[in-house]
Amino acid sequence: MHVRTMLHHSVMVTNMSRILQFAVRRAWFHHILSIFQMAFYTKGDHVWLAIKDVKDFNVPIGAVVKSRDGLGMLLTDEQGEERFVSGSSLNDVESMHPSCICGVDDMIQLGELTEAAILRNLFIRYHSHKIYTHIGMVLVAVNPYQLYQIYGPQQIDMYSQQTDITELPPHVFSTAQHAFISMKRRLHNHSIIISGESGAGKTESTKLILRYLTVVGGQHTTLDQQILGANPILEAFGARIEQYLLEKSRIVNQMPDERNYHIFYRLLAGLTDMEKQKLHLTEAKDYHYLSQGNCFVCEGMDDAQEFVNIGRAMKVLMFSEEEQWIIFTILAAILHLGNIRFQALIQDNMEACAILNNDAVESIAELLQIPSERIHEAFTSKSTYASGELIYSPIAEESAKHIRDAFVKGMYGRLFIWIVSKINASISKPAVDSKGCTSLGVLDIFGFENFDVNSFEQLCINYANEKLHSFFVDHVFKMEQAEYSREGLEWSSVDFVDNQEVVDTLAKKPLNCFALMDEESRFPQGSDESFLQKITSQHGNSSCFVKSKSLSRASFGVVHFAGTIEYNVRGILDKNRDTFSADLVGLICESKMDFLFNMFAKEMSMGEETRKRSPTLSAQFRRSLDVLMKMLLSCEPSFVRCIKPNEFKKPMIFDRYLCWQQLKYSGMLETVKIRKAGFAIRYTFKEFVNRYHIIMKELKIPRMNQREMSEALAKQLLLDVEWTIGRRIIFLKDHHGDILEQARDQLLTNAVVVLQRAMKGFLGRKKRRKQECAAVLIQKTWKGYLDRREYLQVLKGVTRLQAIIKSHLLSQKFKRVREEKRRAEQEKERRLEREKQQKEDEAKLKAQEDAAAQIQKMFSFITDEEETETAETAEQKISIFGRNNEQEQRGDYSSSLVSLGASVVDGTSSRSSQFNRSGIMSYSPRMLNGFGRITQSRSSDLALTLTALILGLACQQGSSSEDEETRSRDEHDSETSPRAPEFVSPLRSPPKGPQGSMRWRAEQS
Repeated sequence: MHVRTMLHHSVMVTNMSRILQFAVRRAWFHHILSIFQMAFYTKGDHVWLAIKDVKDFNVPIGAVVKSRDGLGMLLTDEQGEERFVSGSSLNDVESMHPSCICGVDDMIQLGELTEAAILRNLFIRYHSHKIYTHIGMVLVAVNPYQLYQIYGPQQIDMYSQQTDITELPPHVFSTAQHAFISMKRRLHNHSIIISGESGAGKTESTKLILRYLTVVGGQHTTLDQQILGANPILEAFGARIEQYLLEKSRIVNQMPDERNYHIFYRLLAGLTDMEKQKLHLTEAKDYHYLSQGNCFVCEGMDDAQEFVNIGRAMKVLMFSEEEQWIIFTILAAILHLGNIRFQALIQDNMEACAILNNDAVESIAELLQIPSERIHEAFTSKSTYASGELIYSPIAEESAKHIRDAFVKGMYGRLFIWIVSKINASISKPAVDSKGCTSLGVLDIFGFENFDVNSFEQLCINYANEKLHSFFVDHVFKMEQAEYSREGLEWSSVDFVDNQEVVDTLAKKPLNCFALMDEESRFPQGSDESFLQKITSQHGNSSCFVKSKSLSRASFGVVHFAGTIEYNVRGILDKNRDTFSADLVGLICESKMDFLFNMFAKEMSMGEETRKRSPTLSAQFRRSLDVLMKMLLSCEPSFVRCIKPNEFKKPMIFDRYLCWQQLKYSGMLETVKIRKAGFAIRYTFKEFVNRYHIIMKELKIPRMNQREMSEALAKQLLLDVEWTIGRRIIFLKDHHGDILEQARDQLLTNAVVVLQRAMKGFLGRKKRRKQECAAVLIQKTWKGYLDRREYLQVLKGVTRLQAIIKSHLLSQKFKRVREEKRRAEQEKERRLEREKQQKEDEAKLKAQEDAAAQIQKMFSFITDEEETETAETAEQKISIFGRNNEQEQRGDYSSSLVSLGASVVDGTSSRSSQFNRSGIMSYSPRMLNGFGRITQSRSSDLALTLTALILGLACQQGSSSEDEETRSRDEHDSETSPRAPEFVSPLRSPPKGPQGSMRWRAEQS
């Protein structure tokens, strides 16, 4: 026994010595090897350095040799960190292929098809402000989180006018142009699928593609504006541009550093103070639904300006101002609903609750036009039917919150559906015959989501991503390899990650997760715990299903192609049911707002049992997703993979691990391999001959069957051997397509030049003939114009000469006529003067005769009555011809005599101007005779009177010799202002008393 022990120890010592010797030899070997390895690298060389910073991230990083010595090398990696490598660590250093140093536009051109090469290529291009990279026809877009000036009209023109887009740098416009050209060239529907995580820039890429397509489509119509205008509205209300699933739980609950839907913040930032006052709104921090994530501002986004953009988009999409205000009113009511606070109570030994802040209820009642007491009743109690009677029972505080949140989610969800329907109605065109028409669709689908707490919405979203990735895998890998096999090609298959097992577990197998969820949701007693037990027992052994580590966690895990994600089942059945309780339907019925009533019209028409039997939300979502996938299968797809470079949304920060995860999820490495080894371009023989027959004619390829003609063309034009022919399809590389298209374009260009030359010659000759005819016509017209102008000038001179002569003749005639007229007028004036003088003489004569007759009559009258009448009686008779009776009554006889003379003269005033001295003298003998007889009378007073009369008449006649102008003026003055005769009696008035009168008479006699 002792000997055996000694032998055993000796064997152990021998083995240990051998091991030590081997280790020493190995160490020396590695040391010597490292020395040789260092000899291969010099300063400035680019190398790969293997690092293990993360447990499952062992992708080498690019580095540059800064210096080296006998112990090791000092490297500077691509992130700027210095690393000293020595000893065994030198084994982690490998040489870098030259194609990986500066980066390439198309990663198929990389000399190394490794994850490190792809990651470094994206890193180099990202820091060179080149955010787009091709993998064949797959575009990888890294979000720069800053605006580059590469999307203007100049870039649109550059990509739209380039026939070979491979000659231009990778761009989202190049993908859009390729899809557009493929659709027009092959007359087949095309689709552009944009995928990536949330925040990777999918929405912006979609906007850019839509903008490019509206420009190159050549139809700048209102419809284009409406399509582009729909983006800001749907993005603000749903944070995504799809309507397959709205994450309604986000309205009532947000994760830390996460905002609610943008529309709420933009509403508060864009409304005026008066509008806020009408809606009882303040700031975002004052509302529970907006403050849970403690994130109120999104960096790089102006909420006020975005609200203005939403308003403009609504106008373009024909939202009326009334509809816009109703939308804002409902959003304001949702914010006020979130501020309702409940207080737990005990009522009749039952849990109950009451609303604390009545002001929020009053605001909701005013906005939604619902009685406030009905809001209290709907949120703090529930109704049940028992024995045909409606019974109200109180509910606990948590139940009240769930009812409030359900009401908010239902209202917001139906508002979102109405907005989408309104947009679809605005942009939809009248149905036309779709035969022969092709379409190009753009799909912006939500990215993979993995939060701290994942629930029903994340399960649906990630299932959609699994379906989309399955479509990508089928199209890029499975269909590719299956077609190679059908065509009998020799093909080395490419290993890829197939996610079909995950898709089947979630929705394909008979008892898949969604089917079990729907089944449990229809049971009245179904619960989240029973659902978890069923799926665990059914899929617990599946490789893609992860059981919960403890029952208290109430969760399960799914191994997605993007990684393992844990889902919490609490509340998952309620979200799947998505039903509206009868109490909430009754609350809506109380509203006087027609818009709100119409949004819930479907729920109004259904009974409680009908609502319970309606399809679950997951069933509706899967049905919509199946329709989408069928549509995609009927199209030729193009893919845009959006990459989020960092979690901070900061520019020029490239997180290698985050980007590597996204590249791994999307299968980019496998895509590069299969695209490089595969044939991206393929035609049937008929399509190939029809498209390139012009090249065959140029190369004088004889007419044979289509396969032989295709092969002959490929042999003559495609000198390499990387193309192949199958049973009915010819397979080409990307550069083969470029060669064929360039040759075809060159021949077409030459043919077009010939046609242009012939057509230009024909048009030139035709134009020359037209010009000659036009020249003759112009000459004829010009000559006619000159002749007419000369004739008109002569005619104008003749007309002017005639006018001068006629003017002279008429002037002479006018002078003669004027002289004759002047003479006639003078003769007429003389004749009128003679006639006037004659009339005046006749009038004077007649006046004299009348005056003489009156005097004679007076004399006769006085003579006949002289002896019988007394002096007083004669004076009274004579006073009849006077004008002033008052003077006669006073006995002022001298004045009466004068007045009597004036009266006689006045009696003939109208004819006084006709008297002259000759007339007076003709009557004077008779008057003197009469006067003599009168003087012999016993009445001396009468004699005096008669004497005064004669003297006055003589004075009046003496003034009748004035010229005609003076008489006319006197007549005018006499008409306007009558005056007394200009007569001054030469007699003095007789003095008063008998003695004075006698003395006066003596003097007069």
